[in-house]
Amino acid sequence: MRVLDFGLAQLEEADTLTAAGDVPGTLAYIAPERLDGHDATGAADVWSVGVFLWEALAGRHPFWAISPLETARRVAEGAPSLVALRPDLPRRLTTTVDAMLSPAPGRRPAAKEAATDLRTSWSARNERPRAAMSRTRLAERAGPAALAAVYSGSAAWLLPFFPSGWPFVVAALAALAGLASPAAGLGFALAIPILPLGNVSLGLALVYAAFALVWFALFAGDARTGFLFLLGPVLAPAQALMVLPALVLSARGAWRRALLAVAAVPAATAVAALTETPLPFTEGDPPGTLGLAGSPHPGRAVDALTAFFSAHPVLWIESAVLVAATVAAPYARARGLWGAAVWGAAVLGAALLAPLGSVSAFPLALWVWAGAAVLAVPVLRPRR
Repeated sequence: MRVLDFGLAQLEEADTLTAAGDVPGTLAYIAPERLDGHDATGAADVWSVGVFLWEALAGRHPFWAISPLETARRVAEGAPSLVALRPDLPRRLTTTVDAMLSPAPGRRPAAKEAATDLRTSWSARNERPRAAMSRTRLAERAGPAALAAVYSGSAAWLLPFFPSGWPFVVAALAALAGLASPAAGLGFALAIPILPLGNVSLGLALVYAAFALVWFALFAGDARTGFLFLLGPVLAPAQALMVLPALVLSARGAWRRALLAVAAVPAATAVAALTETPLPFTEGDPPGTLGLAGSPHPGRAVDALTAFFSAHPVLWIESAVLVAATVAAPYARARGLWGAAVWGAAVLGAALLAPLGSVSAFPLALWVWAGAAVLAVPVLRPRR
């Protein structure tokens, strides 16, 4: 039997905030945003239940310390990963509990979603632990490995440098690296365009190398989503970029999702330039080499890229709309069908008011509401 403290009971050895009259409850069970003085929300209740579950499954408290200041510090840092601590438990169970204990309230699942995931994972409690390279693990890594292969193979094919046939070799190596480790696949694929770009312009290659290093550092902890910005070149020809915010929700953290939305537009622009097709949402011609052929100066490359995007304001306006929609998407999903509907109406209104070049209203509305439907999928899933 497990006895759970719901935060209001007075424990003999526990430091509580009840007596202070500001935040009622035992310190070790209170959500971090409540400790910062914010109002209680449903996300705070999800946190508290997550603490109970983590404690029951791990056999110890995730934040308990003798000192109240140390306890508060541990609460602010977040709980250790239950996935790593209890690999013998069903993965969906431990990942759900870890998500419930996210320090950021917006990253926690809604109460209904968490309850559904917990009920579903309980049915898998008798499953055996997965081997390091089990079929399930390979299936999880297949998507990121495929994106790494597409990125590296496309770069090797579109940028003249590698001998004939090598793009397929490069893509296969990236896929193998991604299957072994998503971070390895991300790093390998990001490095492929450096030499081909250096063949065009040393300055441009240095600018891209800096971007690749920063991107890898930001996404190494969530490498499986590092190449989701490749959806930009796929969606742009069909004028479907407005569905992108609903497709990058698997990335951890609002800032990662925002970066993916920002990078999708330059990625679509780069592919348009390399394939000599019109720019996204415009009838403009592709930029070509921007006059950088043979230039060794990174500063000149930065100036040329800045001047190009300044001359095409529709591209950064489109990026701004995508970022706003991406940041709002998880909050809309957490509020169910009404949240998805309000999100769709707001994004459609912003997109119609923004000067998005030659895009017509019908495909724009179609894809915005397709994104809203994707946000509503967790709500529409049948309960067990």
